[in-house]
Amino acid sequence: MDETEIIPQPEVDNSWKTKTLVIGGVIGALVGVGGAFLLVRRAEQQGKPLAISTGKGVQLGMLIAGLLRSILSLGDG
Repeated sequence: MDETEIIPQPEVDNSWKTKTLVIGGVIGALVGVGGAFLLVRRAEQQGKPLAISTGKGVQLGMLIAGLLRSILSLGDG
């Protein structure tokens, strides 16, 4: 083998990564907008401005963290 010979590397198809990120981003955006819509609608029905307490914010954050943890475990055997 000559030292100047270039060994071609096999091409890796990374299109699935892009598709997964785009689909996940769209789904996340739709769920976020849907959740915000429901919060606004409920506040309007109650006739009060939207107010989320610190405790409710922390609770929501923990729920989202649990959801992400569940999504990460989907690939485990």
